[in-house]
Amino acid sequence: MINAAKAKELHDQVAEAIDRGAVPLHRGTPTDARFLPGQDTSAYVQPVTLLNPPRSSPLHHAEPFGPVDTIVLVDTEAELLAAMNASNGALVATLSTDERATFDRLAPHIRAFKIGHGVPRSRGDRDELFGGFGASWRGAFVGGDLLVRAVTRGPAGERLPGNFPEYQLTP
Repeated sequence: MINAAKAKELHDQVAEAIDRGAVPLHRGTPTDARFLPGQDTSAYVQPVTLLNPPRSSPLHHAEPFGPVDTIVLVDTEAELLAAMNASNGALVATLSTDERATFDRLAPHIRAFKIGHGVPRSRGDRDELFGGFGASWRGAFVGGDLLVRAVTRGPAGERLPGNFPEYQLTP
C-alpha cells in the first residue's frame, strides 16, 4: 500500500467485513511474502479473497486499491448489474459466463470502459484505448496537458470514447 495508514485502513475493512459475515476464501500470510532482511513491512497487506462482504461494507461496492478481491453473490441478472455498477464506473470489469448470448446481452449495461468475457482485464492492455467511465478518468489527469492530450485524443486528434471532460489544452 502507499503507506502504513492505508494498510491499516484496508486491514480494518477486511476484519470488519469478516466480523459481519464475509467468508475469507483466501488469506495470505506474512510468511508467504518475500521480504528483505530489515525491510519495513508496515504498509504491506497480504492478499485476501472474501466471499459476500456485507452490503454496508466498502468492500462490497468500492475498489479497495489493494490486494483484496471480493465475490458478491447475486440471484438475478438485475442484481448482478446493480452490484457491478455500484461504484458508478470502472476502468475494467470481467463478466464470466459460459453463454456468449448472456455476455452480449449484459455487457452493454456494465459501466466499465473495458469489459472482458471470462478473462481478467487490465487498464494496461496495450492493444486498446485507455479511458474510463464515472469518475475513474480523474487519475489520468495528474500528468498535465501532455498526458491529458495522450489519453483523450486519438492519433488524428479525434476525441476518444469515454466521459472525459473537455479541457482547454495549451498548444
